[in-house]
Amino acid sequence: MVTNVTSLGRNGLHDWLVQRISAVVLLVWFVYVGCYAVLHEPLTYLAWQGLFSQTWMRIFTLIALFSLCAHAWIGLWTIATDYFSVHLMGKKATALRLLVQVACVAVLAVYLLWCIHILWSI
Repeated sequence: MVTNVTSLGRNGLHDWLVQRISAVVLLVWFVYVGCYAVLHEPLTYLAWQGLFSQTWMRIFTLIALFSLCAHAWIGLWTIATDYFSVHLMGKKATALRLLVQVACVAVLAVYLLWCIHILWSI
C-alpha cells in the first residue's frame, strides 16, 4: 500500500466516485459539443467563437477541464502506484514513482492553465 504519496481523494471510494462523476461531466460536454458541431453545418470560426464566448459555455468548459484533470490524475496516480510499487533491484521505486507523479502534475497544470488562458481570451 502506498502511504507516502496520496491520491486526489482520501480513499479509494472517493477516487472512484470522482473519476465516475468526472467521466459523466466529460461525456455530457463532448456530446453537446459534438451535436453542436454536427448541427451547425458548415461550422465556421464565427459560430465556434460565438459558442465559446458565452459565459455559460466557458463555465461548462472550465468544469470539463477540471474534470479532465481530476480524471487523468486519478488514472495516472493509479498506474504509477501499480507499476512503481514493485521492488527494483531489492528497493522500492519510491523516488521514481514520485518523479513520475510530479511530472504528471506539472504537465496537467501547464495544460490546464494553457486551456484556461485560451478559453477566457476568446
